[in-house]
Amino acid sequence: MAQAKAKAAAHKTVKKKSVKKKAVAKAPAVIAVDPAWPKLAPAGLVDPATEAKITDIMSKMTLEEKVGQTIQADIAYIKPEDLKTYPLGSILAGGNSAPGGNERATPDQWLKLADDYWRAALDRPTKAPIPLLFGIDAVHGHSNLVGATIFPHNVGLGATHDPDLIEKIGAATAAEMAAAGVDWTFAPTVAVARDKRWGRSYESYSENPADVAAYAGRMVDGLQGEGGGANGIKPGHIMSTAKHFLGDGGTKDGKDQGDAEMSEADLARIHGAGYPPAIEAGALSVMISFSSWNGQKMAGNKRLITGALKQRMHFDGFTITDWDAHRQLESCAKDDCPEAMNAGVDMFMAPDSWKPMYENTLADVKAGAIPMSRLDDAVRRILRAKIKGGLFTLGAPLDRPLSGKWDQLGSPEHRALARQAVRESLVLIKNENHTLPLDPGARILVTGSGANDIGKQSGGWTITWQGTGNSRADFPNGETIYEGIAEAVKQAGGVATLSDNGFYKEKPDVAVVVIGEDPYAEFQGDRTNLDYQTGDRSDLEMIHKLKSAGIKVVTVFLSGRPLWTNPEINASDAFVEAWLPGTEGGGIADVIVGDLNKQPRYDFKGKLTFSWPKTANQGPLNIGTVGYDPLFPYGYGLTYADIGDVPQLSEDSGLRNEAVVNVDTYFAAGRVKAPWQSAVMDAQGVTMISGASVESASGNVTQTTVDADKQESGRSVVFKGNGIGAVAIFGSPVDLSRQTTGKMALAVTYRLDSAVSGPVMLTMGKDEKTYTSLDIGPELKAPVGQWTTLKVKLDCYQAAGLDVSQVGVPFSLATTTPLSISYSEIKLASDEGDAVCPAK
Repeated sequence: MAQAKAKAAAHKTVKKKSVKKKAVAKAPAVIAVDPAWPKLAPAGLVDPATEAKITDIMSKMTLEEKVGQTIQADIAYIKPEDLKTYPLGSILAGGNSAPGGNERATPDQWLKLADDYWRAALDRPTKAPIPLLFGIDAVHGHSNLVGATIFPHNVGLGATHDPDLIEKIGAATAAEMAAAGVDWTFAPTVAVARDKRWGRSYESYSENPADVAAYAGRMVDGLQGEGGGANGIKPGHIMSTAKHFLGDGGTKDGKDQGDAEMSEADLARIHGAGYPPAIEAGALSVMISFSSWNGQKMAGNKRLITGALKQRMHFDGFTITDWDAHRQLESCAKDDCPEAMNAGVDMFMAPDSWKPMYENTLADVKAGAIPMSRLDDAVRRILRAKIKGGLFTLGAPLDRPLSGKWDQLGSPEHRALARQAVRESLVLIKNENHTLPLDPGARILVTGSGANDIGKQSGGWTITWQGTGNSRADFPNGETIYEGIAEAVKQAGGVATLSDNGFYKEKPDVAVVVIGEDPYAEFQGDRTNLDYQTGDRSDLEMIHKLKSAGIKVVTVFLSGRPLWTNPEINASDAFVEAWLPGTEGGGIADVIVGDLNKQPRYDFKGKLTFSWPKTANQGPLNIGTVGYDPLFPYGYGLTYADIGDVPQLSEDSGLRNEAVVNVDTYFAAGRVKAPWQSAVMDAQGVTMISGASVESASGNVTQTTVDADKQESGRSVVFKGNGIGAVAIFGSPVDLSRQTTGKMALAVTYRLDSAVSGPVMLTMGKDEKTYTSLDIGPELKAPVGQWTTLKVKLDCYQAAGLDVSQVGVPFSLATTTPLSISYSEIKLASDEGDAVCPAK
């Protein structure tokens, strides 16, 4: 408290005034770091003309304007008119932010949004007009925009082993972003994913640092244009960001935002591998990670940010935190963190706290908590990037010659490039008796959850943050895997039939089963093991059903990492790892469907850059480490010339305690997921649910099976209204703290079978005595008979008093009034979209 008062008093004693001093920051003292960090020569970002221009601009800036350059706000929390008052240097459109909150806004709306903010930032009385910098997560194409080309995620691009292709993809992404008036992408990710349980593994090119080093600089060249950092970025290219500095791919147990426990030499050798080539290519920004190194959060690590990155590797661009990453420093608050800037952070990503962050940072400088020399250095670096990025010459987005050129968006050239990337990323794991290529004249059944779903084949960071909730209409320039196969066989007189669940009217010659991970992004994709379908192998059941009918099965697997799929590989005649291919599903058909002579049209080229596990709990598993013993090693990948038989694989996953592996899925595919149990309750007691139908002790509650997306995949619950009645799922308490801070929600897919007549309480808690209930009655708005999903934010339960670290009842639905309702899925999901916060 005394410190706070002293700080406040110091703020009052400093008068606000323009800073007229020569704006040259004092160079910080050289910081000793491990010699394992490479000592790089300057990349050409600093030149006399640019520095003179920066000095001139800074001589005219007020202190307020300097501080404003170091703050970035999210468009969901700042309006264009705010920039007429607050001189912020940057805005971003985060994972779920979009024009008017509409993630499916038109390209013209995106362009107008960029223009509105740009003009507002310059419509403010000043002696130093500085353009606004607009950043976005275009990590596999301009993936926020409906109609854009969505390229394979990095996990797939790494498997191509083609740096030239990666540079071309960077250039195509830049062209589509430039058309929308966006100047900056938070890419490339140069993490080296060493524990594939990490939910961002698919953003990594490889477990091998040499691969990441080979691709990082080429992607920067593609995005910025070769030499763009040194010579200035030309129209049609954009600024890049190397991220996340540092060690995000090496955290203990693969935990997002976790701790990388290792020596500084290993940190530099493995996880620093992508930064030297990115810096040498002229990357203008580096994003600082949420993660820690040996217990210290990166946003406060001066030795690494200032010492290793800026001094030793001579990075002359600017650094920016990840989303509110500074708040995780012990000495910091969400809206006040001098420690991070003093460590070398140049710009704070303060999406929703930008206003107090600006005010407190200004106060920190006035009070001396942030030296003026450090602020001047940060501003100089930001202005350098803006000048080199072309912002001072481009003009407002709507006035740029390339803006609004929507023929760039999903252009035939870009789609062809994406299709090539899909073809060359496919890894052939098994091809028993040369099942592939498929005869184009055959009867082909295409089935599985990913067969006709571009959202699933694209993965996270696609239109929405987690990549969920997307439909076919969101990809007007794309092609599903089924559509690609159907097109490939049409010319040969074959027939491709789509089936969601393996059913068919006429027996096919072969079935292509497309299965894999549902979309996810950072944090929410973290896993405790690498088992594909723990405890419920519904996809395997479908494969077995087709095989038992004498049908050959080709499994196409969609995933952001290698997963333990031994049973699925054993059951399949051929098994293809397709990663997360993006919008060009036809690239898969190019390789697996033959020509009229039943010969390959394209061969398999993809080779694993991530080792494939023998068991679900084997890991971390990386090439070059002691005891390396994968099922399929780094570099594995069959071609059509190879013998494709794979010996029978062990189907022992290595897992013993399923309670460890399932904290977020409670009911799916017609069953309660282990280790959870369910029961119905009324005033007379608890009745465990063990079969298809159950009735509570007094008969007040009944539950029976009901068809939802599949036969008997849902449950129908009838509350008679004779006092309290409930249906619940429960088990041993689990810790949902990270899920809560990760912005997750309890998602219930339901159907009203009668109108709501009173309060309906959705409960979470530790047990039957300690719980928190929220009334979702007003939120059950779907018409009677229509399936929909309700999401209730976990942080709403926490705010209402729930201890999210002890949740033994993740779901309970209770009412005292008559109600008929069905449910088909209960799980944790991203709170993006229309998640609600009901009254207690």
